[in-house]
Amino acid sequence: MADSQFALPSPPFDSISKVQYSPTNPTQLLVSSWDTNVKLYDVGDDASGGRRSEQKCKFDHRAAVLTCCFSDAEHGFSGGLDTAVRYLDFSSEKSIVIGAHSDAISSMVYAQELNALISASWDRTLRLFDPRAATPQQASHETPDRIYHTDLVKNTLVVSMASRLFHIYDIRNMQEPMQRRESSLKYMTRSLACMVNGEGYAAASVEGRIGVEYFDPSPEAQEKKYAFKCHRQTIDGVDHVWPVNALAFHPTYNTFASAGSDGTVSVWDHKIKKRLRQYPKFNNPVSSIAFNCDGTKLAIATCYTWDEGEQGARGERERPQIWIKPVGPEVKPKDWQE
Repeated sequence: MADSQFALPSPPFDSISKVQYSPTNPTQLLVSSWDTNVKLYDVGDDASGGRRSEQKCKFDHRAAVLTCCFSDAEHGFSGGLDTAVRYLDFSSEKSIVIGAHSDAISSMVYAQELNALISASWDRTLRLFDPRAATPQQASHETPDRIYHTDLVKNTLVVSMASRLFHIYDIRNMQEPMQRRESSLKYMTRSLACMVNGEGYAAASVEGRIGVEYFDPSPEAQEKKYAFKCHRQTIDGVDHVWPVNALAFHPTYNTFASAGSDGTVSVWDHKIKKRLRQYPKFNNPVSSIAFNCDGTKLAIATCYTWDEGEQGARGERERPQIWIKPVGPEVKPKDWQE
């Protein structure tokens, strides 16, 4: 399988902030980056013999784009340092500003149940937008600190903030969070993803750890939560620890992949607390990953992630790239019953 991965044409020129597959079309991939663009790709089958991949359209922004998501097969959203919430129309290649935050937009998810975008910002607010309405913004909800990440499963929204805070909301009643939590990890949250079965989420830190958490507040469920070390390596007797930049759950098997600044992607079965596979290392850090909706491919964004600041940026590096890796039985739990 490792040999069959291929790179997409026309990758971004600067660091890639997010790769996101369509929830309904397994070949549509949306990509946001620091080069102030969002691109939609049609992902083909392979690098040579099959249907070729191509860039379908591109949307220009006024500053770095930090996040993007789909609403349906023809539309998406994006946001970033220019603070504007953009509604993207793929067929016309036009974008409309439907609202704004007062600081950078760090994360966004589309809630099918509400037909609404939920955008999150460093301005400490969550905002809801219905792009079809005459006045798209529906509501704004304050949070206690800057928001870094959000993810949504069914009606449950998880919000990770600075100060290692987490809020868990039922999106049908956003006035108050259902639960307020502090991260079980000691350092800043770098990534977040919800389990596809709706039971909980995984969160990861800048210090090479992943925590597996459950929504059910009962003592029995909370006893199952745990954290583990990963994306670490001993080189010449020195322990090196890298940030875990991205997490993604497989849409069928509920296993998850983690990606780090060490340039590796691993697949984990959190039920049995074991790593199922580590893919061959990339030459750059991995900034974002996403499974497609039928679980047959994994998109992997590789680029400089600024862990070493300006000094690291001056070194010789590969340009940013988006790799498409076909996935096989390595993502399936050992005890999976068809």
